Amino acid sequence: RLVESGGGAVQPGGSLRLSCLVSRAIFSTFSPFHMGWYRQAPGKQRELVADITSDRTTTYADSVKGRFIISRDNSQKKVYLQMNNLRPDDTAVYYCNKLSQPLPWGQGTQVTVSS
Repeated sequence: RLVESGGGAVQPGGSLRLSCLVSRAIFSTFSPFHMGWYRQAPGKQRELVADITSDRTTTYADSVKGRFIISRDNSQKKVYLQMNNLRPDDTAVYYCNKLSQPLPWGQGTQVTVSS
């Protein structure tokens, strides 16, 4: 039900835009969701990096504040994560999910930042 895409390999300072499709959700089901982007680096726990409420209020982890932007398109049932000025420590598998009553996790999308 959660399909993440847009990852890849970039050099430090580069940008990527991740997309998350909440499939099988209809507009009226998706639009109230408080959605978030998480990431899990090798050997580390999954962490929340950005979230967006139904009224589009956004919150960011300190590590990504000023570099990442989360947004949503309710008509497309999608959540996006624009990642700018990427750093090697942003390397991780990125996932999206609801913050409360999470859905089954998707496969995520790999982001690798390396020179």
